[in-house]
Amino acid sequence: MKRQPIYLDNNATTRIDRQVAETLSHAWSQGYVNPSSQHALGRRSRAALETAKEDLLKGIGAQTQGFASDELLLTSGGTESNNLAIFGLVKPQPGKVIVSSIEHPSVSAAADLLRMRGYDVQAIRVQQNGLVDLDHFRQLLSPDTQLVSMMLANNETGVLQPVAEMAAMCREIEVKTHTDAVQAVGKSDVQFRELGVDALTLTAHKMHGPRGVGGLVLRHGVQISPQLHGGGQQLAKRPGTEPVELGIAMTEALRLSLAAKADYAEIAQLRAEMEASLREIDPTAVIHGADVARLPHTISVSFPGIDRQALVMAVDLAGVCISTGSACASGSSERSPVLIAMGLENDQIESAVRISLGRDTTGDEAREALSRISKCVNNLR
Repeated sequence: MKRQPIYLDNNATTRIDRQVAETLSHAWSQGYVNPSSQHALGRRSRAALETAKEDLLKGIGAQTQGFASDELLLTSGGTESNNLAIFGLVKPQPGKVIVSSIEHPSVSAAADLLRMRGYDVQAIRVQQNGLVDLDHFRQLLSPDTQLVSMMLANNETGVLQPVAEMAAMCREIEVKTHTDAVQAVGKSDVQFRELGVDALTLTAHKMHGPRGVGGLVLRHGVQISPQLHGGGQQLAKRPGTEPVELGIAMTEALRLSLAAKADYAEIAQLRAEMEASLREIDPTAVIHGADVARLPHTISVSFPGIDRQALVMAVDLAGVCISTGSACASGSSERSPVLIAMGLENDQIESAVRISLGRDTTGDEAREALSRISKCVNNLR
């Protein structure tokens, strides 16, 4: 009998929660139409969508009452939201832009394109523990800076970044700020207003929601230049017919994630047990970011002397799904830019894999996965 694969690649995507799937199915059955239509069915669809958007904003600590309400732009996912933020918040005239050196490719590639267009793009150094170097950031920051983008939690190491401190420094000199919170929303206590940023990226499929929908949260009064053109939806900031059903499902995914705080506490304990076991499997194993605050479900581990691609393939054949890093670079044999930026030794970079748990990961699955990984490591040794 074929073994059921054990899925430990939740930073790439999570599997949709059954309740979210049921919510989505129910929404599809409601016969929602274009929420921009002025007739009765259009108004009904608009009401359902706006309720979902308001509930989502409340869930991440954004302001939803009064004239200073924050805004949620629905997008197709994290990549589009990040691109909209990077290109939409800068000025047409090239100037200074600062990003961290460990950003997701959807931010770093957008920053590279800005550099090609004449912008002075600067990268913040990162320490070996995976934390952004705030002292270096202070040196880079100046009043002529147009935008700073720093992710809230790294997608490879899970290390939580000092975004609130960065935003506070930027507010003093009126510099726009953005954070890619894709990995953090639903897995840690994200409070938009407390972070103090101007824009925040999130997506449904990282928190057991559907793929194909995400959002960019904008602080009240923040202006953004649209990157798509052709319609007046969402005040023309992100035109296109809004996906009512997907928006409802994303909000339900966040609601369930917020209600599962106890589950994530258990996941953090499970992660700690797995890391201890990984060190027993191989005493030379290195856990990256182990000494700083991280997301509860992410393990970045190196087995010096073992090729990362060979290990991922061996583990896959053993029925366990892990990765070498960002899924956006899947199929690539390039070394991790994140681990390179951390200044790690080459043997650690070449042997690093990512194990990421989900709300649906059980203790039995974790223990069985460890057994299979142990055999693969020993065989490759």
